[in-house]
Amino acid sequence: MSVRNAPPHAGAMLESLRGLGYAPATALADLIDNSISANSREVSIHLEWAGPESWVRVVDDGDGMDDRTLETGMRLGARDPKAERAASDLGRFGLGLKTASFSQARRLTVASRKNGGPVVCLRWDLSLVGQEPGTEWPLFEGPAPGSEHLIAPLVKMEHGTIVLWENLDRIVTDGFNATDMIELVDRIEAHLAMTFHRFLDGPQPDLRLLLNSREVKPWDPYLVGHPGKALESPVYRILHTTGVTAQGHVLPHRDMLKPAEQEVAAGPGGWTQQEGFYVYRNKRLLLAGSWLGLGDGGKPWSCDEAHRLARIRLDIPNSADADWKINVLKSTASPPVRLRSQLHRLASEARDTARRVFAHRGYITPASGTRSSAVAGAWQVRRSVQGTSYRIARDHDLVASILNRAGPVKSDILSLLRLIEETVPVQRIWLDTTEDKETPRTGFVGAPDNEVMETLSSMFEALVTFRGLSPTEARERLGRTPPFDRHLDLVSALEVKDRQ
Repeated sequence: MSVRNAPPHAGAMLESLRGLGYAPATALADLIDNSISANSREVSIHLEWAGPESWVRVVDDGDGMDDRTLETGMRLGARDPKAERAASDLGRFGLGLKTASFSQARRLTVASRKNGGPVVCLRWDLSLVGQEPGTEWPLFEGPAPGSEHLIAPLVKMEHGTIVLWENLDRIVTDGFNATDMIELVDRIEAHLAMTFHRFLDGPQPDLRLLLNSREVKPWDPYLVGHPGKALESPVYRILHTTGVTAQGHVLPHRDMLKPAEQEVAAGPGGWTQQEGFYVYRNKRLLLAGSWLGLGDGGKPWSCDEAHRLARIRLDIPNSADADWKINVLKSTASPPVRLRSQLHRLASEARDTARRVFAHRGYITPASGTRSSAVAGAWQVRRSVQGTSYRIARDHDLVASILNRAGPVKSDILSLLRLIEETVPVQRIWLDTTEDKETPRTGFVGAPDNEVMETLSSMFEALVTFRGLSPTEARERLGRTPPFDRHLDLVSALEVKDRQ
Protein backbone atom coordinates (compact mmCIF):
# COMPACT_ATOMS: atom_id res chain seq x y z
CA MET A 1 0.00 0.00 0.00
CA SER A 2 1.45 3.36 -1.00
CA VAL A 3 1.22 6.28 1.40
CA ARG A 4 1.25 9.98 0.67
CA ASN A 5 2.31 12.79 2.95
CA ALA A 6 -0.30 15.59 2.86
CA PRO A 7 0.79 18.40 5.20
CA PRO A 8 -1.49 21.43 5.41
CA HIS A 9 -0.60 24.66 3.69
CA ALA A 10 0.52 26.97 6.47
CA GLY A 11 -1.20 30.15 5.29
CA ALA A 12 -4.53 28.48 4.57
CA MET A 13 -4.55 26.55 7.83
CA LEU A 14 -3.63 29.53 10.00
CA GLU A 15 -6.30 31.69 8.39
CA SER A 16 -8.86 28.90 8.92
CA LEU A 17 -7.99 28.63 12.60
CA ARG A 18 -8.94 32.27 12.98
CA GLY A 19 -12.58 31.38 12.49
CA LEU A 20 -13.07 29.06 15.47
CA GLY A 21 -15.46 31.53 17.10
CA TYR A 22 -13.52 33.24 19.86
CA ALA A 23 -14.65 36.63 21.15
CA PRO A 24 -12.01 38.93 22.66
CA ALA A 25 -13.12 37.99 26.18
CA THR A 26 -13.04 34.23 25.59
CA ALA A 27 -9.68 34.52 23.82
CA LEU A 28 -8.17 36.36 26.78
CA ALA A 29 -9.64 33.77 29.15
CA ASP A 30 -7.66 31.11 27.28
CA LEU A 31 -4.45 33.06 27.88
CA ILE A 32 -5.27 33.35 31.57
CA ASP A 33 -5.72 29.57 31.67
CA ASN A 34 -2.10 29.23 30.57
CA SER A 35 -1.01 31.70 33.25
CA ILE A 36 -2.82 29.77 35.97
CA SER A 37 -1.31 26.49 34.75
CA ALA A 38 2.11 28.20 35.05
CA ASN A 39 1.42 28.98 38.75
CA SER A 40 0.80 32.69 38.26
CA ARG A 41 -0.54 34.63 41.21
CA GLU A 42 -1.09 37.87 39.30
CA VAL A 43 -2.11 38.49 35.70
CA SER A 44 -2.26 42.00 34.25
CA ILE A 45 -4.11 42.68 30.99
CA HIS A 46 -3.84 45.95 29.13
CA LEU A 47 -5.77 47.05 26.05
CA GLU A 48 -4.20 50.12 24.47
CA TRP A 49 -6.17 52.25 22.05
CA ALA A 50 -3.97 53.70 19.32
CA GLY A 51 -6.11 53.40 16.22
CA PRO A 52 -4.62 50.86 13.77
CA GLU A 53 -1.61 50.55 16.08
CA SER A 54 -3.68 49.38 19.06
CA TRP A 55 -2.37 46.43 21.02
CA VAL A 56 -3.26 44.01 23.82
CA ARG A 57 -0.75 42.72 26.36
CA VAL A 58 -1.03 40.03 29.03
CA VAL A 59 1.68 39.92 31.70
CA ASP A 60 1.86 37.13 34.30
CA ASP A 61 4.28 36.27 37.09
CA GLY A 62 4.20 32.53 36.45
CA ASP A 63 7.08 30.09 36.19
CA GLY A 64 8.09 31.31 32.75
CA MET A 65 9.72 29.31 29.95
CA ASP A 66 13.17 28.74 28.56
CA ASP A 67 13.84 28.87 24.83
CA ARG A 68 13.07 25.22 24.15
CA THR A 69 9.84 25.23 26.13
CA LEU A 70 8.72 28.45 24.47
CA GLU A 71 9.32 27.05 21.01
CA THR A 72 7.28 23.99 21.90
CA GLY A 73 4.50 26.18 23.27
CA MET A 74 4.40 28.29 20.10
CA ARG A 75 4.00 25.23 17.89
CA LEU A 76 0.45 24.33 16.88
CA GLY A 77 -0.75 21.11 18.50
CA ALA A 78 2.21 21.17 20.85
CA ARG A 79 0.72 18.49 23.10
CA ASP A 80 -1.31 15.37 22.53
CA PRO A 81 -4.87 16.06 23.75
CA LYS A 82 -5.14 12.40 24.79
CA ALA A 83 -2.12 12.66 27.09
CA GLU A 84 -2.69 12.70 30.85
CA ARG A 85 -2.41 16.16 32.40
CA ALA A 86 -1.73 17.47 35.85
CA ALA A 87 -4.91 17.76 37.92
CA SER A 88 -4.63 21.56 37.98
CA ASP A 89 -3.86 21.96 34.25
CA LEU A 90 -6.48 24.03 32.43
CA GLY A 91 -5.23 23.17 28.92
CA ARG A 92 -5.99 20.21 26.69
CA PHE A 93 -5.40 20.62 22.96
CA GLY A 94 -2.12 22.55 22.77
CA LEU A 95 -3.87 25.14 20.60
CA GLY A 96 -5.30 27.71 22.99
CA LEU A 97 -2.49 30.27 22.97
CA LYS A 98 -2.22 30.31 19.19
CA THR A 99 -5.85 29.96 18.12
CA ALA A 100 -7.10 32.44 20.74
CA SER A 101 -4.48 34.97 19.71
CA PHE A 102 -4.86 34.51 15.93
CA SER A 103 -8.62 34.95 16.30
CA GLN A 104 -8.03 38.57 17.32
CA ALA A 105 -4.64 39.61 15.92
CA ARG A 106 -2.32 38.90 13.00
CA ARG A 107 0.82 39.20 15.08
CA LEU A 108 1.48 37.17 18.22
CA THR A 109 4.61 37.77 20.27
CA VAL A 110 5.45 35.77 23.39
CA ALA A 111 8.37 36.68 25.63
CA SER A 112 9.25 34.69 28.73
CA ARG A 113 11.82 34.39 31.48
CA LYS A 114 12.46 31.47 33.80
CA ASN A 115 14.16 31.71 37.21
CA GLY A 116 16.22 34.80 36.48
CA GLY A 117 17.45 33.38 33.18
CA PRO A 118 17.60 35.21 29.87
CA VAL A 119 14.50 36.70 28.26
CA VAL A 120 13.47 34.59 25.27
CA CYS A 121 11.04 35.82 22.65
CA LEU A 122 9.34 34.26 19.62
CA ARG A 123 6.77 35.69 17.24
CA TRP A 124 4.16 34.59 14.75
CA ASP A 125 3.20 37.10 12.04
CA LEU A 126 0.42 35.90 9.76
CA SER A 127 1.17 38.70 7.29
CA LEU A 128 4.63 37.19 6.68
CA VAL A 129 3.62 33.53 6.37
CA GLY A 130 4.63 32.26 2.94
CA GLN A 131 7.06 35.11 2.33
CA GLU A 132 10.15 33.51 3.88
CA PRO A 133 12.05 31.39 1.32
CA GLY A 134 12.31 27.76 2.37
CA THR A 135 10.24 28.24 5.53
CA GLU A 136 6.54 27.45 5.31
CA TRP A 137 5.93 27.90 9.05
CA PRO A 138 8.13 30.90 9.94
CA LEU A 139 8.56 31.50 13.68
CA PHE A 140 10.52 34.71 14.17
CA GLU A 141 12.89 35.44 17.03
CA GLY A 142 12.37 38.63 19.02
CA PRO A 143 9.61 41.24 18.88
CA ALA A 144 8.68 43.14 15.76
CA PRO A 145 10.84 46.23 15.12
CA GLY A 146 9.43 49.10 17.15
CA SER A 147 7.65 46.84 19.68
CA GLU A 148 10.62 46.17 21.93
CA HIS A 149 9.31 48.49 24.65
CA LEU A 150 6.13 46.44 24.96
CA ILE A 151 8.00 43.42 26.36
CA ALA A 152 10.41 45.54 28.43
CA PRO A 153 8.57 44.88 31.77
CA LEU A 154 9.89 41.32 31.69
CA VAL A 155 13.46 42.55 32.19
CA LYS A 156 12.57 43.64 35.73
CA MET A 157 10.86 40.35 36.60
CA GLU A 158 12.60 37.24 37.95
CA HIS A 159 10.20 35.04 36.03
CA GLY A 160 7.02 35.37 34.04
CA THR A 161 5.56 35.62 30.57
CA ILE A 162 4.25 38.37 28.30
CA VAL A 163 1.80 37.70 25.47
CA LEU A 164 1.45 40.55 23.01
CA TRP A 165 -1.22 40.97 20.32
CA GLU A 166 -0.62 43.45 17.51
CA ASN A 167 -2.36 44.17 14.21
CA LEU A 168 -5.76 43.67 15.83
CA ASP A 169 -7.67 43.28 12.58
CA ARG A 170 -10.53 41.34 14.21
CA ILE A 171 -10.99 43.96 16.96
CA VAL A 172 -10.10 47.32 15.39
CA THR A 173 -12.35 47.11 12.35
CA ASP A 174 -13.79 49.92 10.23
CA GLY A 175 -15.62 52.41 12.46
CA PHE A 176 -14.16 51.06 15.71
CA ASN A 177 -13.15 53.96 17.97
CA ALA A 178 -11.96 54.78 21.49
CA THR A 179 -15.48 54.54 22.92
CA ASP A 180 -15.86 51.07 21.45
CA MET A 181 -12.59 50.08 23.12
CA ILE A 182 -13.90 51.26 26.50
CA GLU A 183 -17.09 49.24 26.03
CA LEU A 184 -15.03 46.22 25.00
CA VAL A 185 -12.99 46.48 28.19
CA ASP A 186 -16.22 46.49 30.21
CA ARG A 187 -17.47 43.34 28.44
CA ILE A 188 -14.15 41.62 28.97
CA GLU A 189 -14.20 42.51 32.66
CA ALA A 190 -17.68 41.03 33.11
CA HIS A 191 -16.69 37.81 31.36
CA LEU A 192 -13.45 37.35 33.28
CA ALA A 193 -15.14 38.15 36.61
CA MET A 194 -17.59 35.32 35.88
CA THR A 195 -15.17 32.81 34.34
CA PHE A 196 -12.53 33.00 37.08
CA HIS A 197 -14.68 34.01 40.05
CA ARG A 198 -13.62 31.01 42.14
CA PHE A 199 -9.95 31.93 41.66
CA LEU A 200 -10.60 35.59 42.51
CA ASP A 201 -12.84 35.07 45.54
CA GLY A 202 -11.94 34.87 49.22
CA PRO A 203 -9.71 36.75 51.67
CA GLN A 204 -6.62 35.11 50.11
CA PRO A 205 -7.57 34.48 46.49
CA ASP A 206 -5.60 32.13 44.27
CA LEU A 207 -5.31 34.80 41.60
CA ARG A 208 -5.21 38.58 41.31
CA LEU A 209 -6.45 39.81 37.94
CA LEU A 210 -5.90 43.36 36.67
CA LEU A 211 -7.54 44.87 33.60
CA ASN A 212 -6.13 48.22 32.51
CA SER A 213 -4.73 48.61 36.05
CA ARG A 214 -8.12 47.99 37.68
CA GLU A 215 -8.62 44.90 39.81
CA VAL A 216 -11.28 42.52 38.50
CA LYS A 217 -13.75 41.60 41.25
CA PRO A 218 -15.35 38.14 41.21
CA TRP A 219 -18.99 37.66 40.22
CA ASP A 220 -20.71 35.09 42.42
CA PRO A 221 -23.56 33.46 40.46
CA TYR A 222 -25.05 31.88 43.59
CA LEU A 223 -25.21 34.68 46.19
CA VAL A 224 -23.67 32.22 48.62
CA GLY A 225 -24.85 32.78 52.18
CA HIS A 226 -27.64 35.24 51.30
CA PRO A 227 -30.42 34.86 53.90
CA GLY A 228 -33.15 35.13 51.27
CA LYS A 229 -32.10 32.07 49.26
CA ALA A 230 -34.68 29.31 48.94
CA LEU A 231 -32.15 26.56 48.24
CA GLU A 232 -28.45 25.99 48.83
CA SER A 233 -28.13 22.23 48.76
CA PRO A 234 -25.28 20.09 50.04
CA VAL A 235 -22.55 19.23 47.55
CA TYR A 236 -23.56 15.93 45.94
CA ARG A 237 -21.14 13.42 44.48
CA ILE A 238 -22.34 12.18 41.10
CA LEU A 239 -22.35 8.38 41.10
CA HIS A 240 -20.31 6.37 38.59
CA THR A 241 -17.80 9.21 38.17
CA THR A 242 -14.50 10.31 39.66
CA GLY A 243 -14.52 13.81 41.04
CA VAL A 244 -17.80 15.07 39.55
CA THR A 245 -19.91 17.00 42.07
CA ALA A 246 -23.02 19.18 41.94
CA GLN A 247 -24.73 21.73 44.19
CA GLY A 248 -28.17 23.25 43.66
CA HIS A 249 -28.95 26.91 44.28
CA VAL A 250 -32.14 28.93 44.05
CA LEU A 251 -31.59 32.67 44.33
CA PRO A 252 -33.90 34.98 46.28
CA HIS A 253 -36.74 36.62 44.41
CA ARG A 254 -35.64 40.01 43.13
CA ASP A 255 -38.02 41.66 45.61
CA MET A 256 -35.81 40.27 48.37
CA LEU A 257 -32.74 41.94 46.90
CA LYS A 258 -31.54 45.49 47.10
CA PRO A 259 -31.40 47.34 43.74
CA ALA A 260 -27.61 46.95 43.54
CA GLU A 261 -27.91 43.24 44.38
CA GLN A 262 -30.53 42.76 41.66
CA GLU A 263 -28.26 44.11 38.94
CA VAL A 264 -25.30 42.06 40.10
CA ALA A 265 -27.26 38.82 40.55
CA ALA A 266 -28.73 39.06 37.05
CA GLY A 267 -25.27 38.41 35.61
CA PRO A 268 -23.69 39.43 32.30
CA GLY A 269 -26.39 37.74 30.22
CA GLY A 270 -29.44 38.74 32.27
CA TRP A 271 -31.65 36.58 34.49
CA THR A 272 -33.05 34.09 31.99
CA GLN A 273 -29.76 33.59 30.14
CA GLN A 274 -27.94 32.81 33.38
CA GLU A 275 -30.22 30.05 34.66
CA GLY A 276 -29.29 26.38 34.61
CA PHE A 277 -26.03 24.50 35.01
CA TYR A 278 -22.69 26.18 35.56
CA VAL A 279 -20.04 23.72 34.47
CA TYR A 280 -16.55 24.10 35.95
CA ARG A 281 -13.35 22.33 35.06
CA ASN A 282 -10.76 22.66 37.82
CA LYS A 283 -12.70 25.66 39.20
CA ARG A 284 -12.60 27.42 35.82
CA LEU A 285 -16.08 28.16 34.46
CA LEU A 286 -16.70 26.58 31.05
CA LEU A 287 -20.42 27.01 30.62
CA ALA A 288 -22.56 29.63 32.35
CA GLY A 289 -26.25 28.88 32.21
CA SER A 290 -27.60 25.89 30.25
CA TRP A 291 -29.88 22.95 30.94
CA LEU A 292 -27.44 20.69 29.03
CA GLY A 293 -30.18 19.35 26.79
CA LEU A 294 -32.12 17.90 29.74
CA GLY A 295 -35.89 18.05 29.70
CA ASP A 296 -39.15 16.15 29.97
CA GLY A 297 -40.98 14.03 27.43
CA GLY A 298 -38.20 14.31 24.90
CA LYS A 299 -38.44 18.10 24.86
CA PRO A 300 -35.40 20.00 26.22
CA TRP A 301 -36.02 22.60 28.88
CA SER A 302 -35.73 26.17 27.67
CA CYS A 303 -34.57 29.18 29.64
CA ASP A 304 -37.69 30.96 30.88
CA GLU A 305 -38.85 33.41 33.51
CA ALA A 306 -40.37 30.84 35.84
CA HIS A 307 -37.05 29.07 36.43
CA ARG A 308 -34.63 31.95 36.17
CA LEU A 309 -33.64 31.75 39.83
CA ALA A 310 -32.28 28.18 39.51
CA ARG A 311 -28.51 27.78 39.17
CA ILE A 312 -26.62 24.53 39.63
CA ARG A 313 -22.87 24.33 40.16
CA LEU A 314 -21.34 21.32 38.42
CA ASP A 315 -17.64 20.47 38.84
CA ILE A 316 -15.77 18.08 36.58
CA PRO A 317 -12.05 17.15 36.56
CA ASN A 318 -9.91 17.62 33.45
CA SER A 319 -9.64 13.83 33.21
CA ALA A 320 -13.30 13.82 32.09
CA ASP A 321 -12.80 16.12 29.07
CA ALA A 322 -13.46 13.40 26.50
CA ASP A 323 -16.57 12.11 28.31
CA TRP A 324 -18.00 15.62 28.52
CA LYS A 325 -16.98 16.59 24.96
CA ILE A 326 -15.10 19.73 25.98
CA ASN A 327 -14.28 21.72 22.83
CA VAL A 328 -11.20 23.78 21.95
CA LEU A 329 -12.92 27.03 22.99
CA LYS A 330 -13.85 25.51 26.37
CA SER A 331 -17.35 26.82 25.82
CA THR A 332 -19.45 23.67 25.50
CA ALA A 333 -19.98 20.57 27.59
CA SER A 334 -22.31 17.62 27.15
CA PRO A 335 -22.92 15.17 30.00
CA PRO A 336 -22.41 11.45 29.38
CA VAL A 337 -25.66 9.57 28.86
CA ARG A 338 -25.13 7.46 32.00
CA LEU A 339 -25.23 10.61 34.18
CA ARG A 340 -28.25 12.34 32.70
CA SER A 341 -30.81 10.77 35.06
CA GLN A 342 -28.89 11.98 38.14
CA LEU A 343 -28.49 15.47 36.72
CA HIS A 344 -32.17 15.52 35.75
CA ARG A 345 -33.21 14.82 39.36
CA LEU A 346 -30.97 17.57 40.72
CA ALA A 347 -32.15 20.04 38.10
CA SER A 348 -35.82 19.18 38.67
CA GLU A 349 -35.49 19.91 42.39
CA ALA A 350 -33.90 23.29 41.71
CA ARG A 351 -36.41 24.15 38.97
CA ASP A 352 -39.42 23.23 41.11
CA THR A 353 -38.16 25.33 44.01
CA ALA A 354 -37.35 28.23 41.68
CA ARG A 355 -40.84 28.11 40.20
CA ARG A 356 -42.43 28.24 43.65
CA VAL A 357 -40.30 31.24 44.61
CA PHE A 358 -41.14 32.96 41.32
CA ALA A 359 -44.89 32.31 41.71
CA HIS A 360 -44.84 33.40 45.37
CA ARG A 361 -44.67 36.98 44.23
CA GLY A 362 -48.26 36.68 43.04
CA TYR A 363 -49.24 35.04 46.33
CA ILE A 364 -51.22 32.33 44.55
CA THR A 365 -52.53 29.58 46.83
CA PRO A 366 -54.38 26.36 45.92
CA ALA A 367 -58.14 26.81 45.65
CA SER A 368 -58.72 24.08 48.19
CA GLY A 369 -56.51 25.28 51.00
CA THR A 370 -55.28 28.21 53.06
CA ARG A 371 -52.41 28.75 55.44
CA SER A 372 -53.41 28.79 59.09
CA SER A 373 -50.34 30.82 59.95
CA ALA A 374 -51.24 33.71 57.65
CA VAL A 375 -54.12 35.38 55.89
CA ALA A 376 -55.28 33.35 52.89
CA GLY A 377 -54.02 34.52 49.50
CA ALA A 378 -56.20 36.87 47.48
CA TRP A 379 -55.84 34.77 44.33
CA GLN A 380 -56.67 31.16 43.69
CA VAL A 381 -55.54 29.04 40.75
CA ARG A 382 -57.97 26.57 39.22
CA ARG A 383 -57.03 23.93 36.68
CA SER A 384 -59.46 21.96 34.55
CA VAL A 385 -59.68 20.33 31.15
CA GLN A 386 -60.56 23.76 29.75
CA GLY A 387 -57.29 25.22 31.06
CA THR A 388 -55.99 27.26 34.00
CA SER A 389 -57.91 30.18 35.41
CA TYR A 390 -57.30 32.63 38.24
CA ARG A 391 -60.00 33.74 40.65
CA ILE A 392 -60.19 36.26 43.46
CA ALA A 393 -60.82 34.27 46.63
CA ARG A 394 -64.36 35.09 47.82
CA ASP A 395 -63.45 33.82 51.31
CA HIS A 396 -60.45 36.12 51.60
CA ASP A 397 -60.85 37.98 54.87
CA LEU A 398 -61.13 41.46 53.36
CA VAL A 399 -63.27 40.34 50.42
CA ALA A 400 -65.62 38.35 52.65
CA SER A 401 -65.90 41.27 55.08
CA ILE A 402 -66.84 43.67 52.30
CA LEU A 403 -69.37 41.27 50.80
CA ASN A 404 -70.92 40.74 54.23
CA ARG A 405 -71.45 44.48 54.61
CA ALA A 406 -72.32 45.17 50.97
CA GLY A 407 -76.11 44.92 51.29
CA PRO A 408 -77.90 45.79 48.00
CA VAL A 409 -74.60 46.37 46.10
CA LYS A 410 -73.28 42.87 46.79
CA SER A 411 -74.27 41.62 43.35
CA ASP A 412 -72.52 44.59 41.75
CA ILE A 413 -69.33 43.86 43.72
CA LEU A 414 -69.43 40.22 42.66
CA SER A 415 -69.90 41.30 39.05
CA LEU A 416 -66.91 43.63 39.39
CA LEU A 417 -64.75 40.83 40.79
CA ARG A 418 -65.73 38.56 37.90
CA LEU A 419 -64.95 41.34 35.42
CA ILE A 420 -61.49 41.75 36.93
CA GLU A 421 -60.90 37.99 36.77
CA GLU A 422 -61.94 37.76 33.13
CA THR A 423 -59.92 40.78 31.98
CA VAL A 424 -56.58 40.24 33.69
CA PRO A 425 -54.16 41.27 30.88
CA VAL A 426 -52.26 37.99 30.97
CA GLN A 427 -50.75 38.32 27.50
CA ARG A 428 -49.66 41.91 28.10
CA ILE A 429 -48.11 40.99 31.46
CA TRP A 430 -46.23 38.12 29.85
CA LEU A 431 -45.07 40.32 26.96
CA ASP A 432 -43.88 43.07 29.28
CA THR A 433 -42.12 40.51 31.46
CA THR A 434 -40.33 39.04 28.44
CA GLU A 435 -39.33 42.40 26.97
CA ASP A 436 -38.29 44.02 30.25
CA LYS A 437 -36.54 40.86 31.53
CA GLU A 438 -38.23 41.32 34.91
CA THR A 439 -41.60 40.71 36.47
CA PRO A 440 -43.98 43.67 36.84
CA ARG A 441 -43.88 45.38 40.21
CA THR A 442 -46.38 44.15 42.81
CA GLY A 443 -46.35 43.62 46.56
CA PHE A 444 -46.31 47.38 47.30
CA VAL A 445 -42.76 47.63 45.93
CA GLY A 446 -41.81 51.31 46.05
CA ALA A 447 -45.18 52.36 47.51
CA PRO A 448 -45.17 54.98 50.29
CA ASP A 449 -46.13 53.85 53.79
CA ASN A 450 -49.47 55.66 53.76
CA GLU A 451 -50.64 53.62 50.75
CA VAL A 452 -49.59 50.38 52.37
CA MET A 453 -51.29 51.45 55.61
CA GLU A 454 -54.62 52.05 53.88
CA THR A 455 -54.88 48.43 52.74
CA LEU A 456 -53.28 47.08 55.91
CA SER A 457 -55.80 48.91 58.12
CA SER A 458 -58.71 47.51 56.14
CA MET A 459 -57.31 44.00 56.48
CA PHE A 460 -56.81 44.52 60.20
CA GLU A 461 -60.40 45.72 60.67
CA ALA A 462 -61.71 42.75 58.70
CA LEU A 463 -59.82 40.29 60.91
CA VAL A 464 -60.90 41.93 64.16
CA THR A 465 -64.46 42.90 63.33
CA PHE A 466 -65.51 40.25 60.79
CA ARG A 467 -63.37 37.25 61.79
CA GLY A 468 -63.49 37.99 65.53
CA LEU A 469 -59.73 37.85 66.15
CA SER A 470 -58.18 39.84 68.95
CA PRO A 471 -56.00 42.78 67.87
CA THR A 472 -52.90 40.85 68.93
CA GLU A 473 -53.91 37.77 66.92
CA ALA A 474 -54.71 39.93 63.89
CA ARG A 475 -51.33 41.67 64.02
CA GLU A 476 -49.53 38.33 64.37
CA ARG A 477 -51.36 36.89 61.38
CA LEU A 478 -50.73 39.94 59.20
CA GLY A 479 -47.07 39.87 60.20
CA ARG A 480 -46.86 36.40 58.61
CA THR A 481 -48.76 37.40 55.47
CA PRO A 482 -47.09 38.59 52.24
CA PRO A 483 -46.63 41.40 51.36
CA PHE A 484 -47.26 42.84 54.82
CA ASP A 485 -44.50 40.69 56.30
CA ARG A 486 -42.12 43.23 54.75
CA HIS A 487 -43.76 46.08 56.66
CA LEU A 488 -43.65 44.83 60.25
CA ASP A 489 -43.24 48.34 61.63
CA LEU A 490 -46.60 49.29 60.11
CA VAL A 491 -48.21 46.07 61.34
CA SER A 492 -47.10 46.72 64.92
CA ALA A 493 -48.66 50.22 64.77
CA LEU A 494 -52.15 48.91 63.95
CA GLU A 495 -54.89 49.76 66.41
CA VAL A 496 -58.66 49.16 66.45
CA LYS A 497 -60.44 52.25 65.19
CA ASP A 498 -62.94 53.98 67.47
CA ARG A 499 -66.25 53.69 65.64
CA GLN A 500 -68.24 55.97 68.00
